[in-house]
Amino acid sequence: MADSTPTALVQGTLHMLILKTLALEPMHGYGIGVRLQQISRNAFQVNAGSLFPALRRLERDGLIAGDWQTTENNRRAKYYSLTSQGRATLKREAKDWAKQTAAIALVMSASLEEL
Repeated sequence: MADSTPTALVQGTLHMLILKTLALEPMHGYGIGVRLQQISRNAFQVNAGSLFPALRRLERDGLIAGDWQTTENNRRAKYYSLTSQGRATLKREAKDWAKQTAAIALVMSASLEEL
């Protein structure tokens, strides 16, 4: 069973994780935070002080688009969706992340006998 103790996000990954979450479905900011926590099995708990500035940057950069709507609780919230530029960025970042994590795994499993 995986350890569900919250951990800090690896620096520079929040934008990629938000884009991936929005690739699944459009949602409001609070929902994005909850979804990241759910998908990570409680390993990631993104606070509002990190999440909302990241959403503003992604929107400013044209990677996501925001639209004010009424939530299921009858409140107004900004719902975000991925733009085509955001999809392309996510694809590129996911490929880079896979390369990096594979390389890190190689380094972490290295032994002198293998060299």
